[in-house]
This record gives sequence, C-alpha cells and structure tokens, in this order.
Amino acid sequence: MLFSTIYAGLLLPIVAAKVSYDGWKAFSITARPSDKDIPSLLKDIDHVSLSCGQNHDIFEVAIPPGKLDAFKRLGLKTAVVSDNMGAEIAQEGSFGLYKGNFEQHLQFLSDLQASFPKNSEVFTAGRTVQNREIQGIHLWGKGDKGRNPAIVWHANAHAREWISGMTVEYMAWKLVQGYQNKDRLVRDTLNNYDVYIIPIANPDGFVYTITDDRLWRKNRQKRAGKKCIGTDLNRNWPHEWDIPGGSSTDTCNETYRGMKAGDTPENKALVKHTKSVAQRNGIKSYIDFHSFSQLILLPYGYTCDTNITDINEQTELAGGVADAIKQVNDLNFYYGPTCQTIYQTSGGSSDWVYDVAGAELAWGMELRPQRLRGNGFVLPPKQIVESGEEIWAGMRYLFENF
Repeated sequence: MLFSTIYAGLLLPIVAAKVSYDGWKAFSITARPSDKDIPSLLKDIDHVSLSCGQNHDIFEVAIPPGKLDAFKRLGLKTAVVSDNMGAEIAQEGSFGLYKGNFEQHLQFLSDLQASFPKNSEVFTAGRTVQNREIQGIHLWGKGDKGRNPAIVWHANAHAREWISGMTVEYMAWKLVQGYQNKDRLVRDTLNNYDVYIIPIANPDGFVYTITDDRLWRKNRQKRAGKKCIGTDLNRNWPHEWDIPGGSSTDTCNETYRGMKAGDTPENKALVKHTKSVAQRNGIKSYIDFHSFSQLILLPYGYTCDTNITDINEQTELAGGVADAIKQVNDLNFYYGPTCQTIYQTSGGSSDWVYDVAGAELAWGMELRPQRLRGNGFVLPPKQIVESGEEIWAGMRYLFENF
C-alpha cells in the first residue's frame, strides 16, 4: 500500500479561507531591557501572535496593512520575516495539496484501518462543541487488542498547526506499512504496545482554518457574555490549570484557559479517553505534537522550579531523539523541560498525562520550522513527507531505546 494512494483524498484543492491576509507583514520582535511588556504594547493593535521565544525574548507577530504605521510607532526592535502572509497562504493552497478537509482526514483513518483490518480500529474519543467526532486509530500487533501498555500520540490541538496532524498521520501509515513489511522494530513495538493516535484533536478549529481563518488557534467555544470565541485546548487540561503567568484569563487572548479546568468538550473527551487507556495497562509514552520551533519539551510546563524524577535519563533520551531527527534533513531540535526551555505553561497536556495519568514519558514536540522565517505554520506541501520522515526517525529511536 502506497502512502500516495491512501492519502489521495487529502490531495484535493480546498476553497481558500475567508479571512484575507493579503498585505499582512510578519515581524520578529527582539525584546530589549528597556522595552515594556511587549504583549501589553501590542494589545491595542490588531495582530496575530505567531510564536514566542524562550523567556519571552523574541516575539513573532503578523500585522495587517492598516496597522503597520501604528506598529512602527511603538519603536520596537523588529525584523520583517514575511512581506505578505497572504501570498504564502495562497502558495500553500496552489499546489492542490495539503488542505484536505476534515471529512477526508476521517476517510484517511478509515482507509488505513481497512488496510490493516485485523490489527486496528477507528475510535471516537468524544465530540466537539460543534458536535464533530474526535477520531483516532488504535493499532496493535499479535494477540488481543488492549492488553499491552499504551503509546499515545495527539496532534493539531492548535487548529493552525496543520503539519502536526499530517506528520502523525504519516507515522500511523509508517507503522502499518512497517508491520506488514516485517520491519523488526515496528513489529516489536506493535506486538508489545497498543498505539492510540488522534491526528486532529481540535476538529472545529481545524475546519475553521480551512473555511474562514488559516491562522486560527483555539477551539470554537462561545462563552456567555464574552465577545471573543475559543479556548486554548493546551491550557485547559485539569492539572495546575490556574498557575499565574501560564495562561490567560482574557477570552480574546490566544492562550485563554477557559472558565474552569477541563471545561471544553474537547478536553473532556481527551481526558476521558487518555484516562481509560492509562487505567487499562498504563501509558508507556505520550507525545503531543505541535508546531513550530523544533523543540522536544519535557515536563514541567507549569513550574521552572521542579523537575521530574528521572530528568537526567529523559534529557539524554530526548537528545538521542534529536540526533536521530537531525540525521534525516539536518534540522536541529532543541530539548529540555518546557518551562525552562521556552516559557511557563499551565493546564498543559504533558503535565496532566505525566502527573495524573502516570505516563512514564509525556512530552510535547514542536515540529519544523525553527522560526517564522521558515514559513511558520504555513508550510509548502512538499514538507509533509519531509517532516514525517524526520519525526519518524525520532520515534524509531524512542521505540528502540525506551
């Protein structure tokens, strides 16, 4: 079975998103000691936040043409990294590739399962705000399903991070292909672990990035009496949720955490499914795939003062994964505890899965590129397989060494 054959449904052109980014410029902002809180300075200027560097020292934002003068008047230290975000988004769609609609992604899972019928099943973890199914695929090897410890992968919790879901789908296909082709490492993995993969954890948001706004991040949940829509699903997990500085209480902010811990339908579904998997035979490893920055992030996100008990061993393991990734396309992935490596995050998936579900390993991974200058969230379609191959090499190292 060829990847191009089973993936054909995702290679169809999709109508462009309604929000136009024509003329929008993307900037990298380097914080100086004399600068005030940069997010506060930007609050009154229409913009889309794209990324934030370690210790909030670098910010990457997109600014609409009508606000460029106001942005320049702030006097920040900036560099242009994209002259026209709209042109990049148009190029992304011009290949007739990469933007398969949500139903086509579900069909991909169905087709993959049909190609591996005795050792796989499509499952539904729950439903979204807009009643879409959160689907995944469960893979196993010899013997009965559900009898072994679990490997769990989630992706696309942030809607605009398309490459994360595509990469995970590619690796699901590699697992099936490897087992059928008698790849020793893949067969050993599936014979000893049950693998649960949810490629699109935020279906509503993902659909919205196709139909309306390519750079949308959150889910599509409305809050009573609030003007802005959406909750950051990776700030809503019910563990260390209300740590100051780790998320936002502002519904309009990209990192809005919700009214209560775990109060989104999506998080309730993911928590319920992950907990049920953990209670069955435990979780060997969990990875939540995101983009972008080329990072391997260990717990904890909610604190910079406490490390996991086996931090030295896991840091060494992450280094091995990073080395394996580099061998494929010569990309450097950096690694370390989330809070110490990038910034504080509360209500994050890996902290919950590690502390509450008891996983032996619970990481976040930020995929390519390293910076917005490499196209950020809006990658050329040819990079699907490139990303898939490099991360697959990292996962093979993990299978072999953990």
